[in-house]
Amino acid sequence: MTSSRPFNFSAGPATLPEPVLRQVAAEMLDWHGSGMSVMEMSHRGKEFGSILEAAQADLRELLVVPPHFHILFMQGGGLGENAIVPLNLSRGGKVDAVVTGSWSRKSAAEARRYADVQVAAEGDGRSIPTDWRLRDDAAYVHVCTNETIDGVEFHELPRLANGVPLVIDCSSHLLSRPIDWDRVGLAFGGAQKNIGPAGLTLVFVREDLLGHALDICPTAFNYATVAANHSMYNTPPTFGIYVAGLVFQWVKGLEYAGKRGLAAVEQRNIDKAALLYAALDASGFYENRVDAGCRSRMNVPFFLRDESLNDRFLAEAKAAGLLQLKGHKSVGGMRASLYNAMPLEGVQALVGFLKDFEARHG
Repeated sequence: MTSSRPFNFSAGPATLPEPVLRQVAAEMLDWHGSGMSVMEMSHRGKEFGSILEAAQADLRELLVVPPHFHILFMQGGGLGENAIVPLNLSRGGKVDAVVTGSWSRKSAAEARRYADVQVAAEGDGRSIPTDWRLRDDAAYVHVCTNETIDGVEFHELPRLANGVPLVIDCSSHLLSRPIDWDRVGLAFGGAQKNIGPAGLTLVFVREDLLGHALDICPTAFNYATVAANHSMYNTPPTFGIYVAGLVFQWVKGLEYAGKRGLAAVEQRNIDKAALLYAALDASGFYENRVDAGCRSRMNVPFFLRDESLNDRFLAEAKAAGLLQLKGHKSVGGMRASLYNAMPLEGVQALVGFLKDFEARHG
């Protein structure tokens, strides 16, 4: 895939597939001869109903979501789900949280408003802790399977021997790889990384976990209500769902390395990340501080050993058509997010720039 557009490494809202953006532009004023933009449609009308139905079906097919899981299209983002999950699942009791970075730390803090939260294990922001102190009577265990800021990723989901449901915040690697549903009770993620524009949140919840919401849970955020109304209890984020549906179709049609669909996406993500990490590891000028066994494929934080060059690096990168490489303000440095829509050519361009900048300033 080639493009004249710059390569956007933003952590989110993030780059979208160019074919999807072009289709959105072409359909903006008139969706399929309806005479309306998707943004003007009634969410109760047959036109949007067909969009929603197709998006749900394609997502279930891509991620092989079992029939006993509901797919909910909601609002509020990952931060919103940090409250909505305990409102639905905690029953006002115990919740165990594994803290591996910034987002899981926020999740634990928010859940304390509604439950007795224990930090069952806490990492150093560079690795996944191995000694988990789990309670058999916890309502669920929360993990963030990809830390967007810290660049720490679970490459295999834990299997909890005590039967407590596992809740995963998979916002920044949702749809980048398969999910082992046998190990998950609930998964959630904002769409603005791999799936679509900000404003849409996806929730996958096992049937037996419905119906336990606290009395204080707002009706529009009660998973049982949302599931019973097929994500239409209130007006859903219609435009976000429409764009997500186009992204699902794009993923289904993607071919790479002899693979197709989600398998092609995963292999391409593996190759992109390997290329960038290899360049960083071979350099004495840059460093990635995450343990090799849990480095994220999606979010690659790195640092210049001479941080006085940070501003020059960012300015020259922008001039070279490499955008949004500044690291999160809480950790500093740089960060390249390699979401599904980032082509291999974008990572090759970044690696070439890294080597050139080091040759001139190292």
